[in-house]
Amino acid sequence: MLNGSARVSAIRITHQVAAGQPLSRAGMEEVQIADTGIDYLPWSQHISYAQRLARVTLLPGTLLTRQMTATASEELIPGKARVGLALKPGQSPAELRRGQRVQVISLPGQDTGDHNSIVLAKSALVDAVSEPGTGGSSRLVNVIVDADLSPRVAAYASNGQIVLAYLPAAH
Repeated sequence: MLNGSARVSAIRITHQVAAGQPLSRAGMEEVQIADTGIDYLPWSQHISYAQRLARVTLLPGTLLTRQMTATASEELIPGKARVGLALKPGQSPAELRRGQRVQVISLPGQDTGDHNSIVLAKSALVDAVSEPGTGGSSRLVNVIVDADLSPRVAAYASNGQIVLAYLPAAH
């Protein structure tokens, strides 16, 4: 029988967070709940968990558990590779952030006669993003893709033939 008087402090999500998107401190609140033995994350850990990604879509009112979150590095497992891209303005969305999902698209080659764009990676995870430099210089973006795709992504990137397309509802 549960003792209804025992209370614990837990993290409740206040704003929807799509799978793969970063959690934020502003999207969490402290709530007192009955201690049922379920492994809800304690409020004392909210700062460290605000740096993690949602593993599943989290709806407002959800009480957060460890299994609902992931770190970007958890996606970097055998069979995956982190590829660094130097992208010029227009080759990635301005609002690109760590934790977002993107399509990695190759641009047609000017000197190859190829006129077709190709989706190289349907849902790559953005692992890091630098701020664009001043004067329209490039910014650095790391993406995690399947390891067998990484040589092609790197080759197109080295020729400046990569564009990233943001996938707002990707899982």
